[in-house]
Amino acid sequence: MRFTSLVIELIRARPRLVVWIVVLLQAALWLFVALVFYRSPPGNLATLLAFGREYQVGTDLGPPLAFWLADIAYRAAGGHMFGVYVLAELCSIATFITLYHLARAVVGTQQAVLAVLLSMTVLAFSSPTLEFGPLVLARPLWALLLLHSWQLIGQRRGNAWFAWSIAAGLLLLTTSAAVGLLLLLVVFALATAGGRQTLRALDPLYALLVVAVLALPYMIWVIRADVLVLPALPQLTELNARGLNTAWLLGSLVLGAAAVLGLAVLNSNWFAAKGEEAPIIYRPPVGPLARNFVYFFALAPGLAAVVISGLFGLDRVIGGAGVALVMSGLAVIVAAGDLIAMRRQRVLRTVWAAAVAAPAAAVVATTLLLPWTGTGEVTTAMPARAISDFFDDSFVRRTNKPLRAVAGETQLASLIALHSGRPHLLIDAEPQRTPWISQAKFAETGGVVVWRASDTAGTPPPDIAKRFPGIVPEVPRAFEWLVNGRQGLLRIGWAIVRPKGT
Repeated sequence: MRFTSLVIELIRARPRLVVWIVVLLQAALWLFVALVFYRSPPGNLATLLAFGREYQVGTDLGPPLAFWLADIAYRAAGGHMFGVYVLAELCSIATFITLYHLARAVVGTQQAVLAVLLSMTVLAFSSPTLEFGPLVLARPLWALLLLHSWQLIGQRRGNAWFAWSIAAGLLLLTTSAAVGLLLLLVVFALATAGGRQTLRALDPLYALLVVAVLALPYMIWVIRADVLVLPALPQLTELNARGLNTAWLLGSLVLGAAAVLGLAVLNSNWFAAKGEEAPIIYRPPVGPLARNFVYFFALAPGLAAVVISGLFGLDRVIGGAGVALVMSGLAVIVAAGDLIAMRRQRVLRTVWAAAVAAPAAAVVATTLLLPWTGTGEVTTAMPARAISDFFDDSFVRRTNKPLRAVAGETQLASLIALHSGRPHLLIDAEPQRTPWISQAKFAETGGVVVWRASDTAGTPPPDIAKRFPGIVPEVPRAFEWLVNGRQGLLRIGWAIVRPKGT
């Protein structure tokens, strides 16, 4: 007797509902983790917000759009990180919904659901979820660009040019890898008859004009800042190390897609029970152009990013693994054939749910258990609000003026810059990175200098003492982690640089 689960019936009858349910549940899971277990922003998100607060056209961190949007979300939430976390999850939702529409145009509505489910396992492992930034914002924009490109090349929808140009312009304002991604689109268009026919109209010229207008301010900054310089090519003695780095980057992408491969193996004939009549997920035949489109953009972005990143010795795939692997789930579905038998349904559901929830579970386990080992710190366990409130209040009490700037150790200084007063961040070790405030301006407005205290006297590190001669260290301030465990308290050394005239 054939058994068909409720999930399979929903995929057949209400595919869009299934997509929305699983995407929203994943977003809710991560927001729950952030609200309960994050006392400070993950990764470099605090520094990103400090840069976004300045609304620069461009910085050494890349194009400005992600920084601007992060600051807008932070302010809209009343100075709470929840707004930025919601923005990150909205990007995740937009990525999967856009991918569903693209997959539906290629493999039909039912198998499009399977493509989204597989892609969720890939992005869960390979791409940051709550650490909003260029890597997170680029995913929905790249998915939109692929959708509109298929509408132009595969469906001959000329009215998609304007939407294509907007997505392309915003992608250029988001990541430095956008130029390479656009070149891949051009290569595919020129290599196919449908693409060449699409490019023969005048609409592409108008689209390029819109893209140029959107990206012009950042392009002007790039030219003026003279940052159009590629890293040096490796020497012969470095080729072995660069080759190993390339292999490691390629392995990280393969590992990110491991859950997809595992689900495909579990659903193969190898594990099928004898006499089992598995339910079938149908699709209309996929044409050669659609098949080539999916395979090309499932493989080319990742391979190109790995080669470039490995050649120049980068420690991560340029553009982010989320962009490189966003089409991998759809590629597996296209390769699976017109009829996909859903074998061992309970096992597949369990493995899929575990793959999607595993990164969130790992965050919770790390937060609760790592402090008891005493081997490392959990950066999200820092009490960001308590830190920023203490140093802001201390500066106001000592000087009777609001805190205008903060310097010292970048990670700690960025947390203080999150305070409602939003003081400027000065990266004193590399002042060219923060052109909105100089060392002289810092001495004029005054501010707080912070560092990790290594003794009870709060002696500043030699490099900080050299850059801020004459500072008088205060008694270090100790803060508790979310979970103290066996690790010591977070001790922060600090000093006040008084404003001139006080």
